[in-house]
Amino acid sequence: MKDQTLKRLKSNIIKASYSAGEGHIPSALSILDLVWILYDKVIKVDPKKPGDITRDRFVLSKGHASLALYAVLAEKGFFEQEKLALFCKYDSILGGHPDCNKVPGVEASTGSLGHGFPMAVGMALGSTIKGLKNKIFCLVGDGECNEGTVWEAALLASHHRLSNLVCIVDYNRSTDRALDLGDLNAKFNAFGWITLRINGHDQLEIFNALTHATNGKPLAVIAETLKGNGVACMENNPAWHHRSPTEMELGHLLEELSKV
Repeated sequence: MKDQTLKRLKSNIIKASYSAGEGHIPSALSILDLVWILYDKVIKVDPKKPGDITRDRFVLSKGHASLALYAVLAEKGFFEQEKLALFCKYDSILGGHPDCNKVPGVEASTGSLGHGFPMAVGMALGSTIKGLKNKIFCLVGDGECNEGTVWEAALLASHHRLSNLVCIVDYNRSTDRALDLGDLNAKFNAFGWITLRINGHDQLEIFNALTHATNGKPLAVIAETLKGNGVACMENNPAWHHRSPTEMELGHLLEELSKV
């Protein structure tokens, strides 16, 4: 059943991009397992009460991968599935980057890389000050880790011992050609975080990491992923970074997914 759900989510992502004529499909597929397990097994939030102050929160700092978040939010009932077909249309609530003023369940408007993580740190600090027991999850891209704001936020989170904060790094190595990040585990450890390295497409590893005890420190989960995971022509193929399939490609892609 889980595999069928993920197939459906991947198909929905591809069809939404085709309908819009744009979208970052490979980036969405890179994080889909992470976002799905987070919402299906970990995060405590009620789609009928998205504004409940005690809810857990998720910030997609890697905002251009929005299609993964939209597909999961629709699957979980935050808005109607039909809205996915309106992705990036003029009157749609679903833009290329998530907008918290339009999309139910979206906690922060993101897209300018390096901004979502500091907002998540602020949410975690605010919850701590208020004495709330919720968790704040944030997903950043490996390329995004080139931004100085990521490390400033990481240092601040450690200083305030924000054990309610989990940073997930989508480590698909798409940034390696531009700048090698080196040992991310060692970097986050040096900033005072607990760190775990996992297979970002293994559901059990994802669940165990996202529910790992934090022991008074923030938690960083370095998720080894594959950009375009599950679609052969997109996997680690820079040509697909920001493009939508043609009508012929759409048929081939959906057929491939049906056979997986």
